[in-house]
Amino acid sequence: MQYTIHAVTHNKWDNSISPVLTISDGDVITVETKEASDGQVTPNSTPQDLLKLDFSRIHPLTGPIEVRGAEPGDALEIEFLEFKNKGWGWTGVLPGFGFLADEQYTAPIDVLGPALKIWRADENFAYAKFGDLEVKIPLNPFPGVIGTALPYRGKLSTIPPRENGGNMDIKHLTVGTKLYLPVFVKGALLSIGDTHLAQGDGEVCGTAIEAPMEVTMRVRLIKNVGLTQPMFIAKKVKEMEYNEYIAYPGIDNNLWIAAKKAIKGIISILSKYMSPVEAYMLASVAVNLRVSEVVDVPNWIVTAYLPKDIFNKEVELL
Repeated sequence: MQYTIHAVTHNKWDNSISPVLTISDGDVITVETKEASDGQVTPNSTPQDLLKLDFSRIHPLTGPIEVRGAEPGDALEIEFLEFKNKGWGWTGVLPGFGFLADEQYTAPIDVLGPALKIWRADENFAYAKFGDLEVKIPLNPFPGVIGTALPYRGKLSTIPPRENGGNMDIKHLTVGTKLYLPVFVKGALLSIGDTHLAQGDGEVCGTAIEAPMEVTMRVRLIKNVGLTQPMFIAKKVKEMEYNEYIAYPGIDNNLWIAAKKAIKGIISILSKYMSPVEAYMLASVAVNLRVSEVVDVPNWIVTAYLPKDIFNKEVELL
C-alpha cells in the first residue's frame, strides 16, 4: 500500500502519543514535514525574527506512525525514495546556540548572531548570496530527525540524538540509503521531521538549510534482530565529488578543540569575501569536518573541507 500523511506533528519523544497512521510491512508512505521552526521562520523573515522564536515549537515531527506487528526486539528498515522541497529554506545563527557559541571573539571575527540567510531552491540546487559571492549548493535532502518511540515514559527533548535515532543530522540519510532503527515499543511509532536541503558534516552553526518537504520512504519490518541503536547502508558519498577544495587542518591534543580550530580557519579565509557570521553559516551547510588522524599523540587532526565549486568566482586560500 501507499499512503500520504500531512504534517500532523509533535515535538517530544513520548511513547504515549497515539499514532496518526497505521501501516504494514513493505508499505510506501509520503510524509509532509515542516521546517525546524514550525513555521516561525518564513521566506520573508529577518535576523531579528530569530530572537522571537518560541523554542517550545522547535522540531515538529510528523507522526507517530504505527507499524503492524512491530514488537520490542524488532527493527525497521527505512528506505528513502524521494524528497520534494517547497522552493526555499533557511540557515540561521541563534545567539547561544551552535558549535562556536561559547567562543568570545574580538574583531574582525564575530559569529555570535543573530543572522539569517534565506535560500531559493529548485530541484537540484539551493541559491543565496554571501557577501560578494553567489553560492550554489547541490541539494542533498535528508531528515535531521527520524526515530522510533523510546522504551521509557515521559516527554523527552528531540535535541540530542538517542538510541532510537532522533536528531542525528546525518546527511547521508538521503535517497538510496537504508536506515535501520530499533523497535522499543509495540507498533514502533516512527516519527520524522527537521528536513534539510543540504548540510556540511558538523552542522557547525546549529542549522543546515532548514526546509519543509515531502519525504517518500518504504518501511519494512525485520523481526527479532535485537538492534539497540541506529545503523544505515549509504550510497556513494557525494561530498567528495567536487573538483577542488580549500582544506584547513585543526591540530590539537583535544579533538573538540581541533575541530574548532579547523572551522575558525575556514571562517578566517572566507571573511575576506563576506562577514564572519555569513562564513559561519556557509560552513554549516557546505564544509565537511573529517577526523584525519588520531594515532600521532599527543596531537590529533580534524580537517575542514570547503568545496570551491560552489562559488561563482575564484576563492583563494591566501
